[in-house]
Amino acid sequence: MNKKVLITGGSRGIGRALALYFAEKQFDVAICARNQEKLEELALELKDFKVNVIAEVCDVSKPEAIKAFCSKVLAQWKQIDILVNNAGTYLPGKVTEETDGTLEKLIETNLYSAYYFSKSIASSMITNGSGYIFNIASVAGLQAYPNGGSYSISKFAMIGLSKALREELKSHNIRVTNISPGAVLTDSWAGVDLPESRFISAKDIAKIVFDLHGLSPQTDVEDLVVRPILGDI
Repeated sequence: MNKKVLITGGSRGIGRALALYFAEKQFDVAICARNQEKLEELALELKDFKVNVIAEVCDVSKPEAIKAFCSKVLAQWKQIDILVNNAGTYLPGKVTEETDGTLEKLIETNLYSAYYFSKSIASSMITNGSGYIFNIASVAGLQAYPNGGSYSISKFAMIGLSKALREELKSHNIRVTNISPGAVLTDSWAGVDLPESRFISAKDIAKIVFDLHGLSPQTDVEDLVVRPILGDI
């Protein structure tokens, strides 16, 4: 029986790379995102690997939508071996100058989504006595930077969530890893006049997640920072 992975924000960027990498490794893949067309296109690609695929539109800023999606996945598959909280959005700005509501929007998408997905899936992992939760945070959650504003705040909070989950779940044989990438070549950097070599490859992040999962079950890498070789952009 194939292992099961659930990836949020799965239709593009890091999420898409994760879905393709895990399908290639014969994992059944559940993905959610906001864009139905991109989800359907990716689902067809994933099925080429002869794995089971669940692809659903889900507004990850809405707890009820998250709970409904997780319930549907668990009803079909009974368990999830790996949860990757990857969904997120980026809005640049300064805390003192941002439009009202910016913090709320970023917290809802970047933090609350990971919080509610983890809550929805962790209970089944506890029942099964194993599991792995990956939170895709950012170096912006390690060090504030100019024009990072509320995005940086949301990623600091996500790292805090990882630490809380790690402490709560370790006695249930559930591993939790926080991954903080620097600039990854995704649509977020579209139009930037920099060479591809200046960025981390999204596939590299996917490979890191897969390889960490493959470590012996008594080993947990709690925090991992990944940067372009020349440093942050």
